[in-house]
Amino acid sequence: MSLRMGIRPLMVCSALLAIAPAAFAQTKVAVINLQQAVFESAEIKKANTEMMAKYKARDDEIEQIKAQGAEATQKLQAGQDTLTPEQQAALEAQVARLQRDLQRKNEDLQADVQRDRDEVLSKSSERMTAIVKKIAEERGFDVVVEASGLLYFKPATDITKDATAAYDQAYPPAPAAAAKPAGK
Repeated sequence: MSLRMGIRPLMVCSALLAIAPAAFAQTKVAVINLQQAVFESAEIKKANTEMMAKYKARDDEIEQIKAQGAEATQKLQAGQDTLTPEQQAALEAQVARLQRDLQRKNEDLQADVQRDRDEVLSKSSERMTAIVKKIAEERGFDVVVEASGLLYFKPATDITKDATAAYDQAYPPAPAAAAKPAGK
């Protein structure tokens, strides 16, 4: 009975030593800055240029309202002693109306830009995730981690530029469509 008690722990230890190298096999890791990879893609750069062109007229209109508001405010301040109460009230009403218009147009523009931006980024992020998975499988990476949460990593493990290049190859930006007249 005592011989059995001594052999059993020895067998367990031997088995553990035999499988230990397999348990500690090195995991192959890659690092990516997914946001950088997406934003540096040709598709996103083109979408950004198109969005700026699409919303330029509305942005110019906002700048014009700002200028009108500044001019009306300056007239109101400069003419405090010379304006009649009716003229002063009219200028104050004009400044208030311009401020309301400016705020409404700013909010509408921001909402539209954010909606378009979210739509483009959502599609591109899904596509980039598929590209990263493909790169990981082709190169035998076990894990791909986001660089933003890491304190240190070797530059050789960074696949950000490779992912952007593969994305641009898989999803080249479509040729520019004929320019549409700017509208609201």
